[in-house]
Amino acid sequence: MLMHQGVGLEAFNAMPLRKAVHAVFECCYSVLLATDLAKLRPFPNHDSLFRAADQLLFDLSEESVDTILQAYPDVGRRPGSEKSAAEQCAIWCDQPEMMQRLATASKDYLDHFGLGFVMFINGYNAEQVLATMTDRLHNDLETERKIVRNELAKINRTRLERMLGPEGGFDNWV
Repeated sequence: MLMHQGVGLEAFNAMPLRKAVHAVFECCYSVLLATDLAKLRPFPNHDSLFRAADQLLFDLSEESVDTILQAYPDVGRRPGSEKSAAEQCAIWCDQPEMMQRLATASKDYLDHFGLGFVMFINGYNAEQVLATMTDRLHNDLETERKIVRNELAKINRTRLERMLGPEGGFDNWV
């Protein structure tokens, strides 16, 4: 569970470095990215923080991205998870055969590319995720690594948005 939810951009900008690194790490699972992003503060708005996070992710080595991927559970690992609703681990289908097909495709993906499948699944169902995974198995490794970074960037953005809360901050009812 994220400890830092809805902290607001102003509070994030003012956090001590160690606490800011921890808050970002909860979103991206990379100490390097979290540290570099926290050191770039203050950010004038959410978009500038998101763009900086994307750039830092795209600048990471493949080894660093592989380390991040180790933190991602397989498709359907946490069915219906509220926290992970936009992530593939929350995918669920009441048909056991579909869940088995997803598990098999996930293993095939890992065997083929040597890295875990990751996808921003917000709004997709199990069948659509399976179709995407199957399609991506036709990619070469270089293409797939680019897609993985793009998917991680989408997931990071969702998590960073949750960490920060709304752009204007929360209304304080007095």
